[in-house]
Amino acid sequence: MYELIANLPAGARVLDLGARAGSFHTERRDIAVVRLDLENPGERRSGAYIIGDAARMPLKAGSFELVVSNHSLEHFSDLRGALKEIARVLKSDGGLFVAVPDATTLTDRIYRWMARGGGHVNAFRRPDDVIHPVCEETGLEYRGGYLLYSSLSFLNRRNIPGRRGKKMVLFFGGSERFLALLMWSLKRVDTWFNTRLSVYGWTFYFGSAQPERDRAWPNVCVRCGAGQSDEAAAALATGRRWRCPCGGLNLL
Repeated sequence: MYELIANLPAGARVLDLGARAGSFHTERRDIAVVRLDLENPGERRSGAYIIGDAARMPLKAGSFELVVSNHSLEHFSDLRGALKEIARVLKSDGGLFVAVPDATTLTDRIYRWMARGGGHVNAFRRPDDVIHPVCEETGLEYRGGYLLYSSLSFLNRRNIPGRRGKKMVLFFGGSERFLALLMWSLKRVDTWFNTRLSVYGWTFYFGSAQPERDRAWPNVCVRCGAGQSDEAAAALATGRRWRCPCGGLNLL
């Protein structure tokens, strides 16, 4: 997602769909960012905010070079209607970035259990559950994608305002050190037994949006949720520990 935004030409417009407070941050001031959500997010990042339904966007046709749907398709009650609207507001040579959870993974099951469903109304269990409807409703060509690895950052007590529920006792109250050790353990089990315990979901690229790398990044910060390549995580490491630029403690 960040590579796509960095490579946009000056003057380009980006739609952050289902954005809440903003699903990404950018320092670029030569592009226009419009963030749309069904509810008022309260806290906001840079950009213009619009309250509206993804299936009935109050936006002109052909307005955007890039649409970012970062963990929002699973929340849309009218999924195909939203996809039709994405096709309408995109320019003919525009691109679409999509990230969604895999409903079969341990992480997504924990999230839905902790958040009483978490607002997920669309359960994607395989890549084709996303790729086929997007291609059918938007007419965009699928360009590729990656696995998304988990960090359980939604359980980190630094990310939970107010009181933490009783279920958090099972995760040592959201201790960052515990989450780092847990994720390290899940990755080891995946390596030994070819399981998917550390996987969270997928990213997909459509239209003019092209993947910038040839593999997924399994090093994901348990505080901010940002991924790092093996080389970048190693450069941040002291022994087996690496600290994300956000300050989060992680294990290689």
